[in-house]
Amino acid sequence: MKKVMSLYFLFWLSNAIFAQENMLCQGAYWTEDEAAVFMKKTASEWSSQADWERRAKMIRKGIIDGMKLEQMPLRTPSFNPIIHSTREMDGYIVENIAIESFPGFFITGNLYRPLNPTPFQKNPGILSVHGHGPDLRFGESMQKRSAAFARMGAVVFAYDMIGYGDSKQVDHKIPIALTIQTYNSQRVLDYLISRPDVDPERIGVTGESGGGTQTILITALDPRITVSAPVVMVSAYFFGGCECESGMPIHKSEHHQTNNVEIAALAAPRPMLLVSDGGDWTKNTPRIEFPYVQKVYASFDAESRTDNVHLPGERHDYGKNKRAAVYNFFGHYLGLNAGRIPPYQDGFDESFVTLLSADELRVFNEQTPIPSNALKGEEAVIRYLNLK
Repeated sequence: MKKVMSLYFLFWLSNAIFAQENMLCQGAYWTEDEAAVFMKKTASEWSSQADWERRAKMIRKGIIDGMKLEQMPLRTPSFNPIIHSTREMDGYIVENIAIESFPGFFITGNLYRPLNPTPFQKNPGILSVHGHGPDLRFGESMQKRSAAFARMGAVVFAYDMIGYGDSKQVDHKIPIALTIQTYNSQRVLDYLISRPDVDPERIGVTGESGGGTQTILITALDPRITVSAPVVMVSAYFFGGCECESGMPIHKSEHHQTNNVEIAALAAPRPMLLVSDGGDWTKNTPRIEFPYVQKVYASFDAESRTDNVHLPGERHDYGKNKRAAVYNFFGHYLGLNAGRIPPYQDGFDESFVTLLSADELRVFNEQTPIPSNALKGEEAVIRYLNLK
């Protein structure tokens, strides 16, 4: 117990000091003008692909060191998957799934697959992640986009943020939420490419808000991601105010200072779509954030691989127009068949999706309880990770 309390204290102390001395990285502590100045100044400090790659290396190291990712357990090919409640829908299959992230800790979600996949051909894989809110894995947006991707021909893993949905082994605001969630995304990626029906060369990731943060982080750190679409998140002045986004010093250390625009740009030269709107912290994307991203891609002669869909009359969500933009982008770069979703006026007709209840989508219930080896509570999880 003393070891656990000591570890908690160290995390708390480091976070408290960081919050006081580096207010820039805890939530929206830059003004919009300060962020614009930072983008212009940073852009002036490099001019070539080699320059950017040196900066990118420094930023990646800052992220990995800041979230202590290398202190997490060695990832293994063992997932001990739990899959049940297979349902055939209109053009897709949905299942309830859990995989073991590290011994005793489970990633919970739903697996969406094409009902009639192309014979003798592997399918693209997609990580579908959600933002902050009450159990958004069960929400309309998450279900519709995951089902649509599956109908288009992808194998989709829609998974919970820790502390939401079925993932209740720890509270969402555990001090190492950022580390666990990034590690979980790596494990979902490990699992997808281990499947015989998934093409490891065609892997996408998308999510909104806090899920957009997860999207840019896993893309920045893992080259196996081939295309990404962070939605309503990438901002020059807002870093995300949750422990799972800026609760650890990934944006600033003694050796680096960055923001989410540069973290997103670490995707280059892989295809990336930024989706923004006029009702949140992405309202400046066409004028501030996207030009910087374009400069990064231009250094690779890859300007055509990045785009921004800006919806100035919309607000902070992953609504139908935002989903339509991602369907087209992923369709192009992952080789999906967007024609399998009927067109409807300016978007796509998603009426084929059957929205299921939270109880229907849950992994753990009376019939399928959480395994007996599950770590219970933050102390148990931190104790296990401390031993490693």
